[in-house]
Amino acid sequence: MGQKKQKTHIPFRLNIIFFCVFLLFSVLIFRLGVVQIVNGETYSKAIQRTEEITVNNSVPRGKMIDRYGKIIVDNIPLNAITYTQEQYADQRKMLEVAERLALLIEKDTDDLTEREKKDFWLMTHLDEAEALITEKDRQDLKDKKINSLYQVQLERVTDDHIKSLTKEELEVAAIYFEFIGGYALTPQIVKNENVTEEEFAVVSENLAALPGVDTTTDWERSYKFGDTLKSLLGKVSSAEEGIPQEEKDYYTSRGYSLNDRVGLSYIEKVYEDLLHGQKAKVKTVTDNNGNIIDTEVISEGERGKDLILTIDMELQQKVEKIIEEELIAKRNNYSNTDYLDRAFVVIMDPYTGEILTIAGKLYQKNETTGKMEMQDFALGNISTSYVMGSAVKGATVLTGYEEGVLRVGESLVDEVIKIKATDPKSTFGRPLGSINDLRAIYKSSNGFMYKIAIGLGDGNYQYDQPLYLREDSLDIFRRNFSQFGLGVPTGIDLPNEQVGFKGEFGAGLVLDFSIGNYDTYTPLQMAQYVSTIANDGYRMKPQLIKEVREPILDQEHLGPILDTFDPVVLNRLTMTQEEIDQVQFGFYQVMHHPEGTGASFRDLPYEPAGKTGTAETFVYDPDLGKSVPTTNLSLVGYAPYDNPEIAFAVVVPSAYQGTIQSGHHMNLDIGEKVFNAYFELKQSRDSENEPVQGIEY
Repeated sequence: MGQKKQKTHIPFRLNIIFFCVFLLFSVLIFRLGVVQIVNGETYSKAIQRTEEITVNNSVPRGKMIDRYGKIIVDNIPLNAITYTQEQYADQRKMLEVAERLALLIEKDTDDLTEREKKDFWLMTHLDEAEALITEKDRQDLKDKKINSLYQVQLERVTDDHIKSLTKEELEVAAIYFEFIGGYALTPQIVKNENVTEEEFAVVSENLAALPGVDTTTDWERSYKFGDTLKSLLGKVSSAEEGIPQEEKDYYTSRGYSLNDRVGLSYIEKVYEDLLHGQKAKVKTVTDNNGNIIDTEVISEGERGKDLILTIDMELQQKVEKIIEEELIAKRNNYSNTDYLDRAFVVIMDPYTGEILTIAGKLYQKNETTGKMEMQDFALGNISTSYVMGSAVKGATVLTGYEEGVLRVGESLVDEVIKIKATDPKSTFGRPLGSINDLRAIYKSSNGFMYKIAIGLGDGNYQYDQPLYLREDSLDIFRRNFSQFGLGVPTGIDLPNEQVGFKGEFGAGLVLDFSIGNYDTYTPLQMAQYVSTIANDGYRMKPQLIKEVREPILDQEHLGPILDTFDPVVLNRLTMTQEEIDQVQFGFYQVMHHPEGTGASFRDLPYEPAGKTGTAETFVYDPDLGKSVPTTNLSLVGYAPYDNPEIAFAVVVPSAYQGTIQSGHHMNLDIGEKVFNAYFELKQSRDSENEPVQGIEY
């Protein structure tokens, strides 16, 4: 038999391989089908993924308007150039845009810091920057002897390197650092001051070549009456300043951006929540690389609410002019007025607490020009305090009634008071003998007030012998004075209000306190004090805001009222109405009795009442290196006596050096002119021919 032919197994093995390959391709094709058909849309969206982010853009602040519709603080529109940083910022790309923009606009470089100049030099001189690093530096970094090579480079950038930057390069640097100064996707102001029409137009025409750059309208605060009241109206931060670093957490938690402008002081800050407005909302759409694809305005936003102040700006300006003229006149006409540099007037409605005028002027040398100039110092009415003198004697008499050491109509002996080892104390001129409470007020008796203080302290006075008073007698006085707002916060809605200086106890000092020659008070406290007497004993909270309104509808009509600030009674004097009436009549006699210290007012037709004050004090002279004795002048008053419309305080610190005989009466001169200004203005407004000019309510 022949040998059998051996069968090969190769075809079978190939079949298995082919079958496996077929199965794998089938699975792959199936998987691709699932990916493309079932999940295709999902994966396509993932590849072309976009992100929508909503950011807030600031809007103009609310306006401040006086009680008659005159705009005090407004917003001026400004041409502005902005930059919106992409979500994933590319430094090189931003630098290129800054270089292009620098060719189209002029950018101030004065605010560039030394650090920014160094950073910019390193950024734009890469080879030279690299040469600043040695091999030893690299080894030190590996050995962790230094933390950063960049810090080494910064330290080795010299003044010569910085000086090599051209004016054009510095402009690019200034623009670049504006670009990176804000949040991503939030417009950042690049330039909003002195943007010319040509700059605005040429940038607008080239926006396609300037990604992220835009032209828009910005705003800045405008003060229609110049510096009038500016110190109390407060400041607003610039776009460059943004929110204060120390208040970053407070503001950002309330939706503010770092570069948002906010009120920094006084009314602007206290009423920030009302003034800042409802920010515009803009939706920004970006791709997965952070590039901006589209923007859409979701909400236009709304300008801040308008504040209607209690201030009468026409009266305010008249009073400020009175103060300025009197300061100049007294300094020019009297040789002993070297330290006379300020004066204050506060006018209130005694029944509502509304402040009609809060004026202060400071006459001093401008540090820049070296020339003397008049500066707004309305703030001084709450931030500075002075010894006021006899103007507070109404509170002293009422304290005597309250504490049972004096009765209405009672007489006490005004005599020289001599405490052992101290100088004699007495009424100016000569002792008045036995006088009643009314005469003590209108003649401004010191001796009468000393007797009240001695009685209040259970003292046993004997001439030239030690005087012992109750240790709490000063506290009793201060507790009573606080009912008038003297020595305590007035309640005004402003920060940094002083309450005055309170000295330590001493028998002679208690006597000084009784005549207003010890503790210090602010002009606003004095206005609140006299208002409390004028309105039958109700201490009213001083108000600077009358209403909150929606933004002005048009140039002729105010917006609807959102809120009103009703009068607030802080307390009522614990003295009886009979006792208050007696002091009121004493104040009337001050200005109507021939012997009254304010008798120069008796011919005025407005039936005024009030109390004058002089106080011996000291002012430190840095040139002499010592304190110099001076006299403060004050005056509180109200009118008409039977139904007061206004109450005011006049304060003239350091009015003159020397004795009272050698001085002037600036407090009385200002007071008379203030009365005239108010009632003449009222008369002109009551005339049908002279209506108040302002936006209609």
